[in-house]
Amino acid sequence: MSEDKKNRSSDDEAHSPAVQRLKQSQRPLFTSIFAICLFLSLGYNGFSIFYVKLPFLADGQVADSGKSPGNAAGGTQAKTILPSSSTKRSSSSLLYAVKEEQPPVIRKTHLPLLKKLESTGIIIRNSFPNTPRRVPKRGSAFNILRPGNLSTRFSGRVTEFFGNPSCKFRFFMTWISSLESFGEREFFTVESMFKSHPNACLVIVSDSLDSSGGTHLLSPFREKGFRVIAVSPDFDYIFKNTMGEVWFDRLKKRKINPGEISLGQNLSNLLRLALLYKFGGIYIDTDFVVLKSFSGLRNAIGAQTVDLETGNWSRLNNAVMIFDKHHPLLLKFIEEFALTFNGNKWGHNGPYLVSRVVSRVNGPGFNFTILPPPAFYPVDWSRIPSFFKGPRDKSHSKWLAGKLRHLRNQSFAVHLWNRHSSDLKIQKGSIMDHLVSDSCVFCNSSVSAL
Repeated sequence: MSEDKKNRSSDDEAHSPAVQRLKQSQRPLFTSIFAICLFLSLGYNGFSIFYVKLPFLADGQVADSGKSPGNAAGGTQAKTILPSSSTKRSSSSLLYAVKEEQPPVIRKTHLPLLKKLESTGIIIRNSFPNTPRRVPKRGSAFNILRPGNLSTRFSGRVTEFFGNPSCKFRFFMTWISSLESFGEREFFTVESMFKSHPNACLVIVSDSLDSSGGTHLLSPFREKGFRVIAVSPDFDYIFKNTMGEVWFDRLKKRKINPGEISLGQNLSNLLRLALLYKFGGIYIDTDFVVLKSFSGLRNAIGAQTVDLETGNWSRLNNAVMIFDKHHPLLLKFIEEFALTFNGNKWGHNGPYLVSRVVSRVNGPGFNFTILPPPAFYPVDWSRIPSFFKGPRDKSHSKWLAGKLRHLRNQSFAVHLWNRHSSDLKIQKGSIMDHLVSDSCVFCNSSVSAL
């Protein structure tokens, strides 16, 4: 009896209004807690999925090219002259071995030499992943394509100029900028070139310098008996019978996007290749100090950086090139320019281009030499300010003297990386102070003006 009462009492409590309300209030609370847990779980999973860890290279880390100098040329008869193992880790080597992104290598790609340009059937793309499809209306960028009054005479003038028997070396430079921007630094490159090559003939391909002002600017060299001429480019003639002709024709028709990089800079990249292919000789940029004669060099290009661990080149540069007329490697360079042109990536059509081609070129006839960085690029662009600074103390003075000995023994020329050094002043006793004194022709004014 008492147990029945207890059961009835329990049932009454279970069905009482207060208990019902309590149970009802617990349901939304439980639901809320469950929703919060679910939300936090989704947030954590989303963070895990989209979280990206960015790797940072150590300060001293050097990019590995992943290929030996011999294999870099695809097993061709390319010679690579690199520093001996005893000097590989010297302090001087540290000037040119730097961390950098390895240029992409295009594998399993065969670009045959052209015989009949009209029948190649090769399509040059109008756009690239990083460029807009429509060519922007940039009239000023295309102004440099207009032929000058003297450009039609380019072939005859250059042929006659180089026909002089006194021309022991054929040098080319390009200047697709204003006359006013050809400053003391550029003038000294010409000066140092003639100091080491008094029997050279220099053609500067330039509209602005092929003028009365340009004639006056270069007159001091002629007065000393040096042979130099500025000639307006005839692009149609220079690029004729190469893939450069196809590319240039499409550029003129605005079917190729010139991109954000200076069109003049990219035209210079193509011009130097076509000029060497058509005439043969030596091309050099206008921000060098030439230290010694190039007489022992033939069909050569310089490495900008090497991997100190393996001794393999990791990047070449096109700022100096020495090649025979119609060398097949030059034609490969021109084809690569036309087929892969991208006006939005710095270096893509220059240093990275020659690196890409050399890394995969194959077949007989490609005889060329890859010179080590000390030949032309003994100092990296990030360290070029050290060449302009005078001695701080005895220890620094000793280091400068050692570096000068190294340059005089191993370097043909020193690239000044003008984009990074144009505002630097030469301090007394600096490496540049000594190099300018060694290489000047008009020595009374050279150091102070640079």
